[in-house]
Amino acid sequence: MIIIKTKYLSATNTQGARIKASANRVSHTICYDYALDGVELHYSAVVALIKKHNLDWDVSTMAYGSDNVGYYFAFPQSTVTSK
Repeated sequence: MIIIKTKYLSATNTQGARIKASANRVSHTICYDYALDGVELHYSAVVALIKKHNLDWDVSTMAYGSDNVGYYFAFPQSTVTSK
């Protein structure tokens, strides 16, 4: 199963707040969009990650959950196969 983890990154002296999405050794960080709320903001980071790396993952079937660190987006159609 493919899992994309997102997390909030606090503002620094040189950058504003951001959301980072990462999965399978790829990541992408977007600026915090104050027009969006909660899961919508983290979902937009997932979509940006998929677009940036030209991944063929179908977000229409994605499930998500969260904890005190961030959100987790899973693609239930993905499986692990053994040889």
